[in-house]
Amino acid sequence: MHRLPLALLIALTALLAASVPAQAAKNRWIQKKAPLNIAHQGGEDEFPSNTLYAFRRAVRAGADMLELDIGVTKDDKVIVMHDTTVDGKTNGTGNVSSLTLRRIKRLDAAYWFAPKAESHYSHELRASAYSFRGIATGRRKPPRGYRRSDFRVPTLREVMRAFPHTPINVEIKGRTPEEDPAEYLYNARVLAKLLKGTRRRDLIVVSFQQPAVDRFHALAPKIDVAPGIGDAASWVLANDQPGPGTVAFQVPITYSGLAVTSVENVARAHRQGFAWQNWFSSDDSDAPATWRKLIDMCVDGTMTSRPRAYERVLRAHPRPRRCR
Repeated sequence: MHRLPLALLIALTALLAASVPAQAAKNRWIQKKAPLNIAHQGGEDEFPSNTLYAFRRAVRAGADMLELDIGVTKDDKVIVMHDTTVDGKTNGTGNVSSLTLRRIKRLDAAYWFAPKAESHYSHELRASAYSFRGIATGRRKPPRGYRRSDFRVPTLREVMRAFPHTPINVEIKGRTPEEDPAEYLYNARVLAKLLKGTRRRDLIVVSFQQPAVDRFHALAPKIDVAPGIGDAASWVLANDQPGPGTVAFQVPITYSGLAVTSVENVARAHRQGFAWQNWFSSDDSDAPATWRKLIDMCVDGTMTSRPRAYERVLRAHPRPRRCR
């Protein structure tokens, strides 16, 4: 066999390397055997949203990854909460940004969770519907194996400490219901300051607002990110490449009437070295029939509000061979 000149060999190697995105060969988020069971807010339809209790129950039920939302308190502490106010989920009132961590830690994070109701966080039900109410404040005993603190609002640091080997998806929220872009940038900066020194490489940070993702990546470039709505839409519609640090698209099935998740889009993402993870818009059904369709599309993870039920479907519905 003839040997190629060294210079030509180097040039060919560089050309081949450039033809395949760097993520393709090493993207740990692309799943071959089965999609990740990602507990959205810890599984907010089965357990009280974004609490340590929910995260512990979800992992014990089979969740592979936790999805959570972060806000920043008045004293710049990063807490885990979906809403920009504490009104909807706790027994308190006010914007997260107007309260100190000390005040937030006094609240009952499971106060408005009604597990058997159709609307799990309705404020219109009988008191008996809220079966976890009062555990955080000491009025009721926690379930065996859990503590009162599992029902309070956790900090991100506490969640990371409690789950050192469980991947975590962190969504940056704003500071007030008005959702001023500047508030997302502020929270991105505070989050980056917290995470910049971590050695963990099993985190993904995302936000609906792309400037927040960009700001976070600029400040903490070693941590994986997923694009906001703008960059994701540009990729879907025009094949524009997402920003640096992107490892996964985190998208709904449909968005404003547009079909986003399809066999073709998932395959295209994989060819370019990106994972595909789903969340559910108001037009999508977070239910077994939809989960099976997503599994058959070869998605890499599903952010479900029902991780316990989703795990049962995963066990009974193996993904097609073409996904492997």
